[in-house]
Amino acid sequence: MLMIPSVFTLTANEDQPLAGNPSHAQEQAAGTRQAEPEKEKFQPGSFIFDHIGNAHEWHIMTVGHTHVSIPLPVIVYSKYKAFSIFMSGRFQHGHAAYKGYRLEVSGKNKGKIVDEDENLPLDLSITKNVTALLFSLCLLLWIFLTVAKPYKRNPLKPPSGLQSFMEVVIVFLRDEVAKPSIGEKKYERYMPYLLTVFFFILINNILGLIPIPPGGANLTGNISVTAVLALFTFVITNFTGTRNYWKHIVNTPGVPVWLKIPIPLMPLVETIGVFTKPFVLMVRLFANITAGHIIALGFLSLIYIFAEMSAGLAYGVSVISIAFNIFMAFLELLVAFIQAFVFTFLSALYFGMATEEHH
Repeated sequence: MLMIPSVFTLTANEDQPLAGNPSHAQEQAAGTRQAEPEKEKFQPGSFIFDHIGNAHEWHIMTVGHTHVSIPLPVIVYSKYKAFSIFMSGRFQHGHAAYKGYRLEVSGKNKGKIVDEDENLPLDLSITKNVTALLFSLCLLLWIFLTVAKPYKRNPLKPPSGLQSFMEVVIVFLRDEVAKPSIGEKKYERYMPYLLTVFFFILINNILGLIPIPPGGANLTGNISVTAVLALFTFVITNFTGTRNYWKHIVNTPGVPVWLKIPIPLMPLVETIGVFTKPFVLMVRLFANITAGHIIALGFLSLIYIFAEMSAGLAYGVSVISIAFNIFMAFLELLVAFIQAFVFTFLSALYFGMATEEHH
């Protein structure tokens, strides 16, 4: 393994002849001529899911048997070894163990760190998605602080630059999403959350379309991330809900008595609805973002699949594949805005339903 300024890791899987031992080198060369190893077939499934999944390193490219990647910090804890902190480059892409830990490259624990006894330690590593999350949070803070500073200095000065774009989006979310959904009297208390969740999803959707670090991470296509976002909406909705909101769940007005007594059918349906709303938010964002990445990578995989058949076919398919990927990039850019808007709009709608006064 060769470390380049402690940032990039290059690993070659090729066997090297022993220096100063010509006979050994000649035997190796003769063995290679006699039995050429079979070229490993391209696996489109592994290629796609490795790119959209989380990882302990930031993969950049693979040239032949050489992998170029950015190692990330590994933080693991086990009751026998306490905390161990080192860089993921020590694993050599799963080809080596370090401090009694190794990175599984296949099987049920693929992509996870295991110890000598095949046990899974507590993994607190700074993975690719965690790195992308920290970067997007810093970017989000920088954008909002940069935009807010001129308003504090001179509130009457017309916006310029980044302010012009941000003001249009913020006013749109306030006037077309928050006010109509929540109401004129109560919308302001929810605006900080709605703006944060909108720009967080939008920024990470766009970063996921950039193929070079710190872009390229499928953060909003990770079910854990979308689950946490949906959980925030769920908690805010139910903790700020009025008495009228809970009354509609427990004892829905205007519904025949036989639907509530003796079998509480309507209360059961309403209670299930409380949990299905955030579930829909979680799955919608996860499915739409992940599907876009899978389609784009699927068409890219066609180049390698046809290359195994014929070089001519590969060149022909590559033109169609690259053209479609360019089209998908623009489409995904549109989807990035749409999904951020839909998540924010539905959250505002749920807040409005929870704070609606009795008419």
